[in-house]
Amino acid sequence: MTSIRIMVVDDQDVVRKGLGLFLKSFDDLVVVGEANNGREAVRLCGELQPDVILMDLMMPEMDGIQATRLIKQQYPQMQVIALTSIQDDQSVKQMLEAGAIGYLLKNASIDELANTIISASKAAQNPR
Repeated sequence: MTSIRIMVVDDQDVVRKGLGLFLKSFDDLVVVGEANNGREAVRLCGELQPDVILMDLMMPEMDGIQATRLIKQQYPQMQVIALTSIQDDQSVKQMLEAGAIGYLLKNASIDELANTIISASKAAQNPR
């Protein structure tokens, strides 16, 4: 199996670095980049070409909802997974409407995170 290329987008450095460290324990998952806001994420997508993007909802400059909408317009093959610390149904709904394939709470287990990333990657390879 080829590696799944991941970009982590979160305004908290400790979250980005922590996710990167956790994901290194999976041979088929590779973090190709990080962004600290939605604007930077949109800019980096063309350069990094991630398969899956872990996207925080609430960030300065451009939130995850707007960034997801722009990324899915420009790069429809990229899958976005919303990552949030609070379960706000309205924000999650807006994120899904913007094009995210799913969402996870930040307190999800590393196995849940990895399985969600793998599922998102498979969905990109086998569109309905």
